[in-house]
Amino acid sequence: MPNLDFKHALIVGAGAGLSASLARALAQETRARAFACDASKPSDVERLFGELDAVPGAPDIVIYNASFRTRGPLIELNPDDVERSLAVTAFGAFLVAQQAARRMLPKKAGAILLTGASAGVKGYAQSAPFAMGKFALRGLAQSMARELHPQGIHVAHIVVDGGIRSARRPVPPDKPDSLLDPDAIADTYLHLIRQPRSAWSWEVEVRPWMEHF
Repeated sequence: MPNLDFKHALIVGAGAGLSASLARALAQETRARAFACDASKPSDVERLFGELDAVPGAPDIVIYNASFRTRGPLIELNPDDVERSLAVTAFGAFLVAQQAARRMLPKKAGAILLTGASAGVKGYAQSAPFAMGKFALRGLAQSMARELHPQGIHVAHIVVDGGIRSARRPVPPDKPDSLLDPDAIADTYLHLIRQPRSAWSWEVEVRPWMEHF
């Protein structure tokens, strides 16, 4: 049966782009709230879920949409920035997913969605930290799916392969639909959440029709 009885959603990673589109889409299905915290700190994540346990209640849907990106030639990268990239992009996802799973397992229901990127399947030049974090995120999602799907928790990894349209990045007039529409991406998340468990996806890719792959 589709998961139509979800009540509460948590989005980790606030912003005016995809996170905002996800919040709007989920608000039509659940009581959605977006929270900003330092997801790379175990104490912060534990405190966040402790607050949610009381009001409005443990989330049935958890979306991890946080990342930290630093770029540059390998020999010039700042180790502190690289560590931060891994901590936010991958370790934070583990912390959030762990807290979410602890609350979902007794109910044998829930959905945990992790936002990936092109960098999670192909590492680009001068973007090693982002690739490291997103590769780790994809591995986390695959491992979680194999462990948690049989226990009733839907885990999915969404590969966002391409640039996302925004006020700062408008679609070029001569290339219609060449950037991902954040609302359209959000629709894909909703599709995953609504999937019957007889046909769950653990990973999907979304890309503009013009994107090379």
